[in-house]
Amino acid sequence: MKIAIIGQQDFGKAVLEAFLARGDQVAGVFCAPEKPGAKPDVLKIAAQEKGVAVFQFASLKSGEAKAAMQALGADIGVMAYVLQFAPQDFIAIPKHGTIQFHPSLLPKYRGPSSINWPIIRGDTKTGLTIFRPSDGLDEGPVVLQKETRIGPDDTLGSVYFDRLFPMGIAAMLEAADLVLAAKHREVVQDESQASYEGWCRKAEARINWANHVDFVYNLVRGCNPAPGAWTTLEGKELQIFDARKHPVRTFGAVKGKIGEVVELGRESFQVTAQGGRIEVLRAKLADGKKAAAADLIASGAVRAGMLLG
Repeated sequence: MKIAIIGQQDFGKAVLEAFLARGDQVAGVFCAPEKPGAKPDVLKIAAQEKGVAVFQFASLKSGEAKAAMQALGADIGVMAYVLQFAPQDFIAIPKHGTIQFHPSLLPKYRGPSSINWPIIRGDTKTGLTIFRPSDGLDEGPVVLQKETRIGPDDTLGSVYFDRLFPMGIAAMLEAADLVLAAKHREVVQDESQASYEGWCRKAEARINWANHVDFVYNLVRGCNPAPGAWTTLEGKELQIFDARKHPVRTFGAVKGKIGEVVELGRESFQVTAQGGRIEVLRAKLADGKKAAAADLIASGAVRAGMLLG
């Protein structure tokens, strides 16, 4: 098949390589222009190395973008991690229209941080959706969905890189094949089940130690590795990455004040929250690098009795 890819970054690059590896023709790649001083997008570099035409338009609503897509004569458009708005008169140009990847089980978790939020909310499953893009945000009819479990200790990194990333590449190939063979179904999303979550950024990633230990742990997991759940330590920002949860089932058995460093170990330190402790294994203090908790303890940066937050 002859494909036009609209995307960016590592996922877009992997989708490009997957289609090329099985012998499909990628007629062109559309990716957003880099910001001043930024490195070239890895999708752009990969496309250029493979001799694929690259188009970078400030807006896909422009006449130039539509003309470029029209000239490709693509059978199908494939949107692989796209932050630019793609209007209907652009995505409808390929012969069989366009399909888009979204890393959640639509209509749940529409929006840009759809991998973080199911983990933060304590969900036990998530997945991916291949759908027909509309002018609404992640609202078009569903072509294909795949589920995956969220384990109790899964992080954003393990869910995405170990499962959703490879599953997403395979699903894009499968969905493109179904559409070109006219063997797909398009299921309208149930708006009564829809939810939207905005970006999970620094403001959303701040730890409130007064929350239950389950909520604190889910926040840490859902923000690891990005944006990084954080608190403060003597006025400095402390980002927490690898951690464990230690709930206490007996009422009143939690030791220490909320947010207090109550125990130092050889490889970790433990902080009190409601209903238990968070054991910190890896963190980043202020402008330093990510470090093992043991290093922060050895340097004296973290001491028993300190209060976080």
